[in-house]
Amino acid sequence: MRRRIFLRPAPLYSLSSCQSGRASGKGEIRRMPVAPETVAQATADAVGPVFVASRLAIGGDEQGANDPAPFGDAPQERKNRPRALVVDDAPDVTEMLSILLHYAGYEVVTVYSGAQALEAARAQAFDVVVSDIGMPGMNGYELAAAVRALPNYQATPMIAVTGFSMYEDRDLALRSGFNAFLTKPINPRDLINLVERLRS
Repeated sequence: MRRRIFLRPAPLYSLSSCQSGRASGKGEIRRMPVAPETVAQATADAVGPVFVASRLAIGGDEQGANDPAPFGDAPQERKNRPRALVVDDAPDVTEMLSILLHYAGYEVVTVYSGAQALEAARAQAFDVVVSDIGMPGMNGYELAAAVRALPNYQATPMIAVTGFSMYEDRDLALRSGFNAFLTKPINPRDLINLVERLRS
């Protein structure tokens, strides 16, 4: 039986906020710019004193000769990493989650719609799925139900990371197939702890 976990962590920083989101997935989403350095620092705070990829998180210059390659793992190391699928229609959110999960030890695939996520899940195997709810077209509820219907995804941990915060939104998320529900803005450490708890 899937475990169901509710968390509403204290805000750390915000990449997006939901003004009037409802279960239809058609809420008005207001995106607020956050300096890339803030994302990088929050990631480092969450996963420890690690090298945060400057070209991905900050858009810096060519990496130095002595800098570790941000995604330069050996092929065998990449093969042994657990795999995460991240879906959100806000590129800044997918980027932040990708950086966070990568430095927590995951190989990450990011997509920007429910339809793309479903296609990726059909083509590849993932150990965890992290999804927004309020997306145009196929929303997160529909995605969760569709992914659960795929072979080998009945027990895969699925986490909703969303601006929706009403109780009925949480209930619908769990009934759709999510294991857990996090309300934006999220604390990165809470997300990583939740992922590891669901996969244990």
